Amino acid sequence: MYREKAINKRILLGVCGGIAAYKSAELVRLLRQRDIEVRVVMTEAAMRFIAPLTFQALSGHPVHSQLLDAEQENAMNHISLARWADAIIIAPATANMIAKISHGLADDLLSTLCLAANCPIHFAPAMNQAMWHNALTQENIARLQQQGYRIIGPEAGEQACGEIGWGRMSDAENICAELVRPPGKRPLQNKKVLISAGPTREALDPVRYLSNRSSGKMGYAIAKAAQKAGASVTLVSGPVNLPAPNDIERIDVESALQMYDAIVPRASAYDIYIGAAAVADYRPAEIQPHKIKKQQTDSVIHLQRNPDIVADVAALARKPFVVGFAAETDDLDTYALNKMRDKKLDMIAANWVGKLTGGFDSDLNALKVFWPDGGKTLAMTDKQQLAEQLIALIAERIDEKNTA
Repeated sequence: MYREKAINKRILLGVCGGIAAYKSAELVRLLRQRDIEVRVVMTEAAMRFIAPLTFQALSGHPVHSQLLDAEQENAMNHISLARWADAIIIAPATANMIAKISHGLADDLLSTLCLAANCPIHFAPAMNQAMWHNALTQENIARLQQQGYRIIGPEAGEQACGEIGWGRMSDAENICAELVRPPGKRPLQNKKVLISAGPTREALDPVRYLSNRSSGKMGYAIAKAAQKAGASVTLVSGPVNLPAPNDIERIDVESALQMYDAIVPRASAYDIYIGAAAVADYRPAEIQPHKIKKQQTDSVIHLQRNPDIVADVAALARKPFVVGFAAETDDLDTYALNKMRDKKLDMIAANWVGKLTGGFDSDLNALKVFWPDGGKTLAMTDKQQLAEQLIALIAERIDEKNTA
C-alpha cells in the first residue's frame, strides 16, 4: 500500500466548534499510527461538541484550551506550543476562526498561537454550504492562501443541517495524507499518464453527428489530479466546452477513430492509461457528403462498430496500468466487473448515469472502483475531489504491484 513517510513528527491539532469535530478524533488516531506526536488545542465551543478527555486518551497528552495557563512556565502557553510544533492543522476550521486568523486577531489560545508560530499552518474548513460560498468567507480564504497558509478541502455532499453542497470537512484520511507528505514528494512522481476525456462525435453528414451527454468534466478533473500527484500528463480530449488545463499536453480529437489513433499507438510509452472518455461504440457505416434531406418515408442509418480503445491498450505487449470507466443505468457492479474481466483491465471506475444527481454534466459524482482482488466506494462529492481520491487509489495499486 502506498504510504509516504511523515516529515512532521510533532503536529498541533486545533479543534474549533463544529459537528465535524468528531472527525478530528479519527485524525489523531491516524497520526499516532504513524508515530507522530500530537498535541490538541480546543476552543470553548469545540468542548461543547466533543469532550477533551477523548483527545487526551487518543493523543496521550492533556488538552490545552486556556490562553493564560498558570500551570505553564511564565504562563505563556501559546509561545511554548507554537515553538513545539512542526506543523499546525486546524480541523475543523470554522468560518469564525478563518476570519479571525486571516485578519490577525488573537483572542483565544488557538488564534494567538497561530500568530506566534513559525511552522506551516493548515486549515480544514467545515461549515454550512451558504457560509462557505459567502463572499466574505471566500475573501478570508484567499487572504490566508496569499499569506502562505494551506487549505485542505472542503468537500461537497450532504451536511449535518440537511443541505447539500460544499463545506463538509475533508475525511481524516485525506487530511492525514496531506500532513505526512514530504515536500515535493507526490504519489505519481516521474510517472507518465495518458488520459482520455469527453465524448466523441460520429458524423452522419456535414452538419449532423451521433454523440452522447459526456461533458468531459470527470476526465479533465482526473488530468488535473494526476498532474497534482506529480505525473506528466497527456490529455486526449473529445469536443468539450472546457478550458485546457495549465501545463498539460492536450490532443483534440472528434471521432472515435481519431481518438483511437491518438491513444493506442502511443500508449506503450506511458505508465498509466485512464480511459475516462465516453467513446461511441458505433459510427455510421457511410458519411453522406451532403446534408441529408427530409424524406417522406422512414430513414435507416446503418452503423458499424468502433474499435475498443481500452481493450486494445490492455492487450499491448508493453501495456501501461489500464483504468477503464463504466457508466451504467442498471446493474452497475455486474457490468463493471464483467468489463474489467473481459478486457483484462487493472482497474475500473463505475458510476451511475441517468440519475437526478451525479454523472454527465453535473459537478458532483460518485464512483465504485474495482480491481481484481478488491474495490472501494467513493462517495458523492465534487468531481475534482473525487478525481484526487481515484488517483490516490491508482497510486496505491501501482505501488502494491511494484512491491509484490
